[in-house]
Amino acid sequence: MFRIVCLFLCALPLFAQPDRLTGRTFATRSEVIAPNGMVATSQPLATQIGLDILKQGGSAVDAAIAANAALGLMEPTGCGIGGDLYAIVWDAKTQKLYGLNASGRSPLGLSYDQLAEELRKLERETIPPLGHLPISVPGAVSGWGALHGKFGKLPLTKVLAPAIDYARNGFPVSELIAYYWDRSVPRLSKQPGAFKQHFTIDGRGPRKGEIFKNPALADTYQIIAEKGTNAFYKGELADKMDAFFREIGGYLRKEDFEKHTADWVDSVSVNYRGYDLYELPPNGQGIAALQMLQVLKQHDVASLGHNSAEFLHLMVEAKKLAFEDRAKYYADMDFYKVPVKELISEAYGRQRNKLIGDRASERLEAGNPKLEEGDTIYLAAADKDGNMVSLIQSNYRGMGSGVVVPGLGFVFQDRGELFTMEKGHANVYEPGKRPFQTIIPAFVMKDGKPFMAYGVMGGAMQPQGHVQILVNMIDYGMNLQEAGDAARWRHGGSSQPTGEVMTDGGYVELESGIPWQIWRDLRSKGHRIRPGSGGFGGYQAIMWDAEQGVYYGASESRKDGQAAGY
Repeated sequence: MFRIVCLFLCALPLFAQPDRLTGRTFATRSEVIAPNGMVATSQPLATQIGLDILKQGGSAVDAAIAANAALGLMEPTGCGIGGDLYAIVWDAKTQKLYGLNASGRSPLGLSYDQLAEELRKLERETIPPLGHLPISVPGAVSGWGALHGKFGKLPLTKVLAPAIDYARNGFPVSELIAYYWDRSVPRLSKQPGAFKQHFTIDGRGPRKGEIFKNPALADTYQIIAEKGTNAFYKGELADKMDAFFREIGGYLRKEDFEKHTADWVDSVSVNYRGYDLYELPPNGQGIAALQMLQVLKQHDVASLGHNSAEFLHLMVEAKKLAFEDRAKYYADMDFYKVPVKELISEAYGRQRNKLIGDRASERLEAGNPKLEEGDTIYLAAADKDGNMVSLIQSNYRGMGSGVVVPGLGFVFQDRGELFTMEKGHANVYEPGKRPFQTIIPAFVMKDGKPFMAYGVMGGAMQPQGHVQILVNMIDYGMNLQEAGDAARWRHGGSSQPTGEVMTDGGYVELESGIPWQIWRDLRSKGHRIRPGSGGFGGYQAIMWDAEQGVYYGASESRKDGQAAGY
């Protein structure tokens, strides 16, 4: 019997549908198609909550907020109201895209010299990932307030009710989230506050399928639902956070919360073979994807063959070039004049493209664009009126700083770790400044009309992932789900906005779906190749088919998520 089963399993690839691009067999699932609305998130229960909100007459923004609140409870390994938020919204009524930067700023009462002295005591030169020092003002709740105030239809009490109910009564923890949760517990349990009390079961992370409750977060959500998002920044929640940080020797104060604002910003774009990719300007890294596209459009990418050695070499080298500029120029634009227009110009892309040769580059310099003048969650939602939301939200490193105010039920982010202490650098630490950010939502327009809201969560993987998805669809004709399921690559070791400098070309991680011959061919070009055990991002997407009047949804096969519509 065992021999028969083995023979059957071994023969399965012979009967599987071959990939129409390479001829190799692989498993992928169908796109989800629906006429009235769509939600795509990295946790199925959160997707269902968003869908229920749409069915109750809520807008795409209402659904996105409801799903985000659920993910803050159900996927605290990637997000929560202790973190920041960015969004791009297509508003069908005004026929416009709206960009939102709801990221927080560093404490006004912590000077550069004070921070340097704190680091000296810790015998380190960089800002640590844990504890109170990397904590900046959480911007997520202000993002909810700005989005809901402009585009919401249902009251916040109704929007947050499902997450509140799950927080009080419990939810079963999904598989991948349980894995990352358990890995986070040992190091975060040692941080100031109530992490162990609010985020463990008998001192450990919850297991797959185990029911988890967070009544403290339910109480916090209830206050926000009933009193509005200002309760977080100017009311009783701000008072509790102020008192806690004073108690532990931290620097955030109520004044920091009161002065925080979420800002509406103009998204920026480049055209790639007839499609306009929109990203938000810095302090995030979204324009790195645009810079990569300006290089790639100089090449006949389709003729190279998907995931061939020539294709991957070009993609990696384009990424390296963009990331050198990312390391030098990307910062809070209230403190530094980032030359965004020049960085994403086609002329600058042509200039940078000349630096790509047949061998892997080991050391690159940032360009001079002025010469050309002369873990994270991502979700998407769309409603019956044609509104679409691309939203990303994060605590930064997994569950963030590990600092939890007793009774509030959420972990503070550690985004401040992404400042550099190098004086004169665009991203140097300053009080009241937004640190460099990795989280980026994306939106694609076609002929002036909405086409796709999408994102690929995961640190520095995000702009690389945005480009891979778009190239898969535009140059290689993949559908929405295939584009996410196709084997990915990730380059690491580039120069960083925190001061690190690439001197050896970095390294390339490849997923197992890329054949060994390609690995050998890339090594012959001078690339350092290694297998990747994760870190290839988490993709969600919603696409609008104007001709048929339906939405297409796709969800990352590497995570727990789901796309669903009605």
